[in-house]
Amino acid sequence: MKIKLLCRWVGVVAASALLASASASQDVPANRYVALRDSDGVSSLALREAIDPLFDASADPATGETRALIVMRRGEIVAERYAPGFDAHSRFQSWSIAKTVTGLIAGLMVSDGRLALDDPAPVAAWRQPGDPRAAITLRELLQMRSGLQNVESWEPAPHSDPLEMLVGEGARDQAAFAAAKPLVHPHGGTFTYSSPTSMILTGIMTDQLSGGSRDPAVRRAAMARFLSARFSGPLGLTGFAPEYDESGTLQGAAMMHMTARDYAAIGELIRRRGQAHGHQIVSDRWFDFMTAPSPANAAYGGHLWLNRASDETLLFPGRASARLLAAVGHRGQYVLISPEQQLVIVRLGVTRDEDMDALREAMARLVRRFPS
Repeated sequence: MKIKLLCRWVGVVAASALLASASASQDVPANRYVALRDSDGVSSLALREAIDPLFDASADPATGETRALIVMRRGEIVAERYAPGFDAHSRFQSWSIAKTVTGLIAGLMVSDGRLALDDPAPVAAWRQPGDPRAAITLRELLQMRSGLQNVESWEPAPHSDPLEMLVGEGARDQAAFAAAKPLVHPHGGTFTYSSPTSMILTGIMTDQLSGGSRDPAVRRAAMARFLSARFSGPLGLTGFAPEYDESGTLQGAAMMHMTARDYAAIGELIRRRGQAHGHQIVSDRWFDFMTAPSPANAAYGGHLWLNRASDETLLFPGRASARLLAAVGHRGQYVLISPEQQLVIVRLGVTRDEDMDALREAMARLVRRFPS
């Protein structure tokens, strides 16, 4: 079973790599910046000194392979660079940056009155009399404190709930697989980072938009229409390509694909508290919730990482502003948002788990180049 799971996962990763490079230019020269300019208090030379090592394996091999990097200041790109074989049209897999997109979609649906943060989450599997999961709220799901069992690992052995969900026994209906997990902690009290939790959320949202239909085509079309009309369309995302499971549920845990500029646009939407192109796309009030520390982990908000000290954090507290926010994905995907510096930084690439500390230090150095 583990061998079969590993083979399926290798296939998913390979397919994602093909999608990422499908539109990549094959003649992008090394060391090429699409954009590089001075920004108030930061020279282009200072930016190069912080960015170039990320693309030069001989300079800092421990940070891994950076494939795309964008720095935005006050909504304008001041630095943009790609590795050979990638360009502004290339799509990159989101990994868990998708979770933050899921959090933004939830904000749209709460603002519409389709869902409520503190009502019991409308999951059919939890409605049986006496089921303690019936009390889990949307807020608790978004803050990763549902209390549900989960082993969050991207290695097939000894066990991985995300892999079982994506390519194993739960692949056909991933939200149902996730919702079937038992409660192992009282709901609301324990932080457990969980890709299945994000699939429960997208299952709920797809149910709401499709009127509860079980027809995969109906479910997928309903969510696709909503995303086009309310999210990717208004934001102007040119490469947004989310995946859906066989049941028609949006794969909101890890399987979205976008250009580097699309990721930057999402970071800018968060920095500007839901505003883009002169319109309030996501309610300003939603960001009061999304950026507030979870009661169970000060370094996590509503499907968004916070640069706070915690036993569980993926950022760099003490080495950059405590107000820094981030969407973070496996293998070193970052959308960093620093409101006080009016800054958004996107880094996409491949870094091994054992090298993540070096990458985080390099990203912290880049953030510190900019004055508050």
